[in-house]
Amino acid sequence: MDSVLEVQRQTHEDVERLERALTDVLARNPSSQKDSLANQQKAAQILDRIQARHLLLLNQYKDDARKAEIDLLSAPAQQDDLSDFYARLVKIKDHYRKYPDSVVGGVEIEIAALLEDSYTGEGDDDVEEEDPMSLLFSGEEFFGRYLDLHTNHSAYNNLRNLKKRLPYLQYLDVLAASDSLVHSDLPKEIRRNKDYETYIAALHSYLLSFTKRTQPLTDVEGLQEKATEEFEALWGSTLSKEWETPIAPQNGKSENGHTDGIWCAACQKLYSKQTVYDAHLTSKKHVKATERLAAAPEPPVNPNGPDQVDENGKASPAATQSKFYRPALLTYLTTSLLVPLKSVISDTKANVERRFALTSRERELELTEPQPAAPAASTAPVEEEDEEERIYNPLKLPLGWDGKPIPYWLYKLHGLGVEYRCEICSDHVYMGRKNFERHFQESRHAFGMRALGLPNTKHFHEITKIEDALSLAEKLKQEGRTEISQLETTEELEDSEGNVYNRKTYEDLKKQGLI
Repeated sequence: MDSVLEVQRQTHEDVERLERALTDVLARNPSSQKDSLANQQKAAQILDRIQARHLLLLNQYKDDARKAEIDLLSAPAQQDDLSDFYARLVKIKDHYRKYPDSVVGGVEIEIAALLEDSYTGEGDDDVEEEDPMSLLFSGEEFFGRYLDLHTNHSAYNNLRNLKKRLPYLQYLDVLAASDSLVHSDLPKEIRRNKDYETYIAALHSYLLSFTKRTQPLTDVEGLQEKATEEFEALWGSTLSKEWETPIAPQNGKSENGHTDGIWCAACQKLYSKQTVYDAHLTSKKHVKATERLAAAPEPPVNPNGPDQVDENGKASPAATQSKFYRPALLTYLTTSLLVPLKSVISDTKANVERRFALTSRERELELTEPQPAAPAASTAPVEEEDEEERIYNPLKLPLGWDGKPIPYWLYKLHGLGVEYRCEICSDHVYMGRKNFERHFQESRHAFGMRALGLPNTKHFHEITKIEDALSLAEKLKQEGRTEISQLETTEELEDSEGNVYNRKTYEDLKKQGLI
């Protein structure tokens, strides 16, 4: 089909169908974090296709072929003004008659593929369907609920000249507390190293990827461009001075506390002692470095001290900007990504503390456990629903006095994971030995014993099956026990003088007037 107008009409129809599909996706009520992210991912894919078709339409409207076709249709003919129109109409009908699926088939198949739920959690157990959300996130990230910063934590602790290595939880606190620039408390000599640039680049790359995966409908690239513009303004005013200022010695010591040593421009290395510096002058490495330095057009700059290789001994802005501009930019962009992720970092820290008490088997079971269902609609305030949804209890631990799950060690201590079933209580299940022993004196078990015509005495303690209880009662009768055959004799009464009698003796004495 060579009609530009018909192609544009078909493209407009495809856009409308995609917009209706986008409405259906956004109208869904997700039941979990995983379903919510899946809906956002599908909505982002539909938006990409809508944007691609809008771009195609824009190019078609600017094309000269459209204008030529309109001019041809609007030009007056000698015999019939509508001859060209009907000729093109017949050609379009022949095309759709020959290709009937091209009317709506292409876009409908595309929409059906987008809206298809590749993972439902139901169906045949023998058929394993690929879950795209599981491939999108790692097990530690738990479908975008937590961050996985273990690799970045290891890179941070391996930074050169870093005096104090931080544990993982404290490292998360450092990232969450970055109100200004992240890692601004690190010494300049660490931030100016190549190791720090590699580390901050990896951290920025991970945070950018995590934000895109968890917020597919957000224009993350646009926000990063805006942050870059803000950095450009700060770099030209104050930020460049902070990074480019050389480390001045104080009382014979540099800013990092080490003695001010001797800089070798050829080897690009700082030597703390004169003897070590003199010894390396005869090495092959220094000789080759000296030859390369002599052939270089400009001498290198000393990044570890105030000595610069110009005549006045001052830093050259062009040289320092080319060296410190990229780590400074990555630090600023990383900070802009960390600010909206503070709540996620806090949840990550709480999850790490909780997982410390779990075994490897329990962690695997936690990952395979299905997501909780959506809460039923109620008339409660929205704030209370939000508080209930925030309770995370994948192991189904009992709730404590504060409405939160009890600690896992307390759960294991009391044996609350062990089930005790009582047939007399209509097959009711009691969790834990303590609850099981307590229920023999509760109303549920006493009602079951009365229904069987048996007394709830200590002889029937630990008896949970009806057959065992009846056989024990028959055995007690055969042994001449009076607890079952004469229930009235088991009750004791006291007179006004403090004498204790059983019920039968008490009634006989009362009839005789002796009491």
